Amino acid sequence: MRRAWSIIAQSFPVKCYSVQPAKRYTGTMAHPLIAVCQMRSIADKVKNLEVVAELAAEAKRKSATIAFFPEACDFLADNKKDIVAMAEPLTGQTVASYKEIAEKNDIWLSLGGVHEASGDVEKIYNTHILINNEGQLVATYRKIHLFDMDNKDTGVRLMESDYVLKGTEIVPPVPTPIGKLALSICYDMRFPELSLTLRNMGAQILTYPSAFTYQTGAAHWEVMLRARAIENQCYVIAAAQTGAHNKKRVSWGHAMIVDPWGAVIAQCAEKTGIAIAEIDLALLEKVRKNMPCGEHRRTDLYSTMECQKSI
Repeated sequence: MRRAWSIIAQSFPVKCYSVQPAKRYTGTMAHPLIAVCQMRSIADKVKNLEVVAELAAEAKRKSATIAFFPEACDFLADNKKDIVAMAEPLTGQTVASYKEIAEKNDIWLSLGGVHEASGDVEKIYNTHILINNEGQLVATYRKIHLFDMDNKDTGVRLMESDYVLKGTEIVPPVPTPIGKLALSICYDMRFPELSLTLRNMGAQILTYPSAFTYQTGAAHWEVMLRARAIENQCYVIAAAQTGAHNKKRVSWGHAMIVDPWGAVIAQCAEKTGIAIAEIDLALLEKVRKNMPCGEHRRTDLYSTMECQKSI
């Protein structure tokens, strides 16, 4: 049995690349390039937009087909009042600027976790949007799992639901030039039920644009991203916020791309920048064929209904 596992593992050599390894790649239609972006948003939408524009242009110069941006790429304020006040509808100026950046650079943009005004005077949506290279909004996903923590023992209180409305829909994977792309946001990665649902809906690439806190990022970030890639046999792309945004908030960073075998194939350092990698759907199919986990699931024993009863 050990020899069998060794033979399987040899079929999928680990490839790891450091931040911005552009010269290593040329990119083809069969193996398109993508850019995972890392930034440090602040409570200044204009300055954050300049960073998005610069990183998108850099991604295009390095022949990326899609550039992936993190949660809160529009802004990161330090209090509920400002968060709600600064939010815009998807028809607002910030999204209009993103569309212009995409069209100007002839590049798709995944902008994961913009603050979308909801019409509610007290709450917004945390929304992942996908814009194509012609500047058209092609998909919208509103975060369904909100990060709430009110721990009386430690005194830590972080309640996303205080100012964010829960999304109500799992959005089917979107056909893109790099494959079928599934939209999620940050805390969603802690719920494998969502990623499995997206895989069953045809996902080849899972996305987790994030603003992960430093402490939880140090402990769980890479472990969970690699787990989601391995168990679903999908590429995982996780753009990230990094560094100190204000006196209250520090993000972990380490934006990364993981292949369907669970190898980290590109990762950013701790500063603003991008990392480039290829998407090889032939590798994905090889992983799924040689390790056919999907054929072995005992859904007769752990159906959704039965799992819900046991919780």
